[in-house]
Amino acid sequence: MYITIVHNRDQALCHLFFHCCLEDDRFTEPEMESLSGTLVGLGLQPKLNIKDELISYRSYKSSLTDEIAYLKFLIEFINPVNELALYSYCVELCISDPAPDPREEALLIRIAEVLEIEPGIAIIINKLMAQRKAVQLQKIF
Repeated sequence: MYITIVHNRDQALCHLFFHCCLEDDRFTEPEMESLSGTLVGLGLQPKLNIKDELISYRSYKSSLTDEIAYLKFLIEFINPVNELALYSYCVELCISDPAPDPREEALLIRIAEVLEIEPGIAIIINKLMAQRKAVQLQKIF
């Protein structure tokens, strides 16, 4: 179903980010703030109606049967030149809520695989993003 909904790079990026936030089936206030900031920072806010995209995403999320195929579909549309940066945004969104979830950790592993990021590098990025989040929250290094 997502094949008939996602038609361009901006939508694909938006839906990938929704997937990162909603992998645990919760959309918390910190996640909404983080996602909004990311979308605005990347210039997607004026190009897309984010609420409509969220409705579209939710319309097919429960019917996803092959997540790897879905991630490949989105990432092919995005066609990232800076795959480590894209991955770091995904990590940031996955860890933006205070409750870690094993499904989010597994999702990040799958995203890294699709982006062809070596596991050791993915672990470093995960740790870096987690430490940056800790510094933001605790205000200490």
